[in-house]
Amino acid sequence: MDIFFFTDIIGIIAFSLSGFLVALRNRLDLLGILIAASLTALGGGILRDVLLHTTPFAFNEYYPATTLIITVIIAFIFQSLRSEQIEHRWLFIISDTVGLVAFSITGALLAIHAEYNLFGILILSFLTAVGGGVTRDVMINKVPTVLVSDFYGSIAIITALLLALLNLFNLMSDLNIMLVGVSTIILRLVAYKQKWHLPKLH
Repeated sequence: MDIFFFTDIIGIIAFSLSGFLVALRNRLDLLGILIAASLTALGGGILRDVLLHTTPFAFNEYYPATTLIITVIIAFIFQSLRSEQIEHRWLFIISDTVGLVAFSITGALLAIHAEYNLFGILILSFLTAVGGGVTRDVMINKVPTVLVSDFYGSIAIITALLLALLNLFNLMSDLNIMLVGVSTIILRLVAYKQKWHLPKLH
């Protein structure tokens, strides 16, 4: 399986779930749940493709919408069958982290393929990873997570930087890309557990 397709699917599933959980937390109706999940899972990729001057992947491929709908349906059924809420903090953190890293990878790979410089790789990776979540948070009148969360946006930057270095030294391979993904997922979870924060001005 192509590494780009694999990370795209993983990102859509993970961000669909995190969007679903945010919608539950904010007590949105069924349409609101679908919109929140869609924005989270597809918004960043659409923004990325617009910057690349290509037709957004969600508009000319069936797998993004299909993956999104199946994930939301499964999450809804699972939620309905449980007496307690599906929304647990660690479930949200893990799904959001996996989506963040997966989309950081897809954004960086597309930028590298387009022969962007380092700045372009970092920006495209960052926007792909956080664009959907920012749109979702704005919709529900919430300060975007990337602006306040501990070590969130930094993970996208670190992921893109590592992939850019792999490309620079001709070490790009599916195995190394997977190692970068696993490493940055672990880094994000450790950062959350240890409550690491970037410095703030007072």
